[in-house]
Amino acid sequence: MLTRSLFSRQLFAAASRPAIAPKAVSSAFRPVLFYQNRFLSDATRQAIDKAVASAPVVLFMKGTPETPQCGFSRASIQVLGLQGVDPNKFAAFNVLEDAELRQGIKEYSDWPTIPQLYIDKEFVGGCDIIVSMHQNGELAKLLEEKDVLVKGEEGAAEEQTEKKE
Repeated sequence: MLTRSLFSRQLFAAASRPAIAPKAVSSAFRPVLFYQNRFLSDATRQAIDKAVASAPVVLFMKGTPETPQCGFSRASIQVLGLQGVDPNKFAAFNVLEDAELRQGIKEYSDWPTIPQLYIDKEFVGGCDIIVSMHQNGELAKLLEEKDVLVKGEEGAAEEQTEKKE
């Protein structure tokens, strides 16, 4: 009985102390404190402001529109293509090329995932929001209001008629 009791105390003591001394743990494995994670540098903020203002429709994504690197980025590009977004009014930024941009855009928008869509400098949402808005017609309405869709032949003809008058 004494052996069993001694063994259980030793087991409990071993289980309750840390396996690795805190100083021995690399900083990459230490938890990031809330206040450390919430500071976006001025340079990064300005770069993101400039990127968001670079086109009426801006998508921060993993990969490029031609070669998306994740399913959510691919779905977002497909939805924007189905909606008929004018390529001349669209810009995409690959967050995989820049770790600071990848983390910074999440803080900038206070949205934890990528892709992120901005229309006229306003954050719209991520893939789930984009798909939902596409399905219920809100995205088509928003894109039409912001005049960022490719003009069809009818639209071009109407525009020319208005210019003549």
